[in-house]
Amino acid sequence: MTAQQGGTWQVTEALTMDNVHGALSAAQVFFNQHAALVVDLGAVPEVDSSALAVMFEWLRQAQRRNVELKFANLPDNLQSLARLYGVTDLIPVLDSAS
Repeated sequence: MTAQQGGTWQVTEALTMDNVHGALSAAQVFFNQHAALVVDLGAVPEVDSSALAVMFEWLRQAQRRNVELKFANLPDNLQSLARLYGVTDLIPVLDSAS
Protein backbone atom coordinates (compact mmCIF):
# COMPACT_ATOMS: atom_id res chain seq x y z
CA MET A 1 0.00 0.00 0.00
CA THR A 2 2.83 2.38 0.70
CA ALA A 3 6.44 3.04 -0.06
CA GLN A 4 8.76 5.06 2.12
CA GLN A 5 11.72 7.13 1.07
CA GLY A 6 13.20 9.10 3.94
CA GLY A 7 10.51 11.32 5.38
CA THR A 8 8.18 10.81 2.43
CA TRP A 9 5.46 8.20 2.53
CA GLN A 10 3.93 7.43 -0.85
CA VAL A 11 0.44 5.97 -0.75
CA THR A 12 -0.13 3.76 -3.78
CA GLU A 13 -3.55 2.20 -3.17
CA ALA A 14 -7.05 3.60 -3.23
CA LEU A 15 -8.23 5.62 -0.24
CA THR A 16 -11.81 4.47 -0.12
CA MET A 17 -14.26 3.14 2.43
CA ASP A 18 -13.10 -0.41 1.61
CA ASN A 19 -9.57 0.10 2.94
CA VAL A 20 -9.82 2.83 5.58
CA HIS A 21 -8.64 0.55 8.38
CA GLY A 22 -5.57 -0.56 6.45
CA ALA A 23 -4.60 3.01 5.66
CA LEU A 24 -4.95 4.05 9.29
CA SER A 25 -2.96 1.07 10.56
CA ALA A 26 -0.14 1.59 8.06
CA ALA A 27 0.38 5.14 9.29
CA GLN A 28 1.35 4.04 12.80
CA VAL A 29 4.80 2.87 11.71
CA PHE A 30 5.61 6.08 9.87
CA PHE A 31 4.49 8.37 12.68
CA ASN A 32 6.74 6.54 15.12
CA GLN A 33 9.80 6.94 12.87
CA HIS A 34 9.78 10.60 11.88
CA ALA A 35 9.53 14.10 13.36
CA ALA A 36 8.37 15.44 10.00
CA LEU A 37 6.54 13.48 7.34
CA VAL A 38 5.19 14.14 3.87
CA VAL A 39 2.36 11.93 2.63
CA ASP A 40 2.53 11.83 -1.16
CA LEU A 41 -0.88 11.02 -2.62
CA GLY A 42 0.10 11.36 -6.28
CA ALA A 43 -0.07 7.61 -6.96
CA VAL A 44 -3.47 7.06 -5.32
CA PRO A 45 -5.69 5.60 -8.05
CA GLU A 46 -9.08 6.24 -6.40
CA VAL A 47 -10.55 8.26 -3.54
CA ASP A 48 -13.93 8.83 -2.01
CA SER A 49 -15.01 11.07 0.84
CA SER A 50 -13.53 8.64 3.37
CA ALA A 51 -10.08 9.73 2.12
CA LEU A 52 -10.64 13.08 3.82
CA ALA A 53 -11.56 11.34 7.06
CA VAL A 54 -8.36 9.27 6.83
CA MET A 55 -6.27 12.37 6.21
CA PHE A 56 -7.75 14.16 9.21
CA GLU A 57 -7.16 11.13 11.41
CA TRP A 58 -3.54 11.02 10.20
CA LEU A 59 -3.26 14.69 11.16
CA ARG A 60 -4.63 13.94 14.64
CA GLN A 61 -2.23 11.03 15.09
CA ALA A 62 0.69 13.16 13.93
CA GLN A 63 -0.26 15.97 16.29
CA ARG A 64 -0.42 13.58 19.25
CA ARG A 65 3.12 12.43 18.43
CA ASN A 66 4.44 15.93 17.68
CA VAL A 67 5.06 14.98 14.06
CA GLU A 68 4.82 17.71 11.43
CA LEU A 69 2.64 16.25 8.69
CA LYS A 70 2.06 17.66 5.22
CA PHE A 71 0.45 16.27 2.11
CA ALA A 72 1.78 16.40 -1.46
CA ASN A 73 0.35 15.75 -4.90
CA LEU A 74 -3.32 15.62 -3.95
CA PRO A 75 -5.30 14.09 -6.83
CA ASP A 76 -7.74 16.45 -8.54
CA ASN A 77 -10.77 14.50 -7.35
CA LEU A 78 -9.55 14.69 -3.75
CA GLN A 79 -9.05 18.44 -4.09
CA SER A 80 -12.58 18.70 -5.45
CA LEU A 81 -13.96 16.80 -2.46
CA ALA A 82 -12.03 19.06 -0.07
CA ARG A 83 -13.50 22.14 -1.77
CA LEU A 84 -16.99 20.63 -1.73
CA TYR A 85 -16.79 20.01 2.02
CA GLY A 86 -15.09 23.35 2.73
CA VAL A 87 -11.98 21.82 4.31
CA THR A 88 -9.29 22.82 1.82
CA ASP A 89 -7.69 25.26 4.27
CA LEU A 90 -7.47 22.55 6.95
CA ILE A 91 -5.17 20.34 4.86
CA PRO A 92 -1.49 21.23 5.20
CA VAL A 93 -0.02 20.93 1.71
CA LEU A 94 3.69 20.83 1.00
CA ASP A 95 4.77 24.06 -0.65
CA SER A 96 6.01 23.17 -4.13
CA ALA A 97 9.00 25.48 -3.57
CA SER A 98 10.14 23.36 -0.61
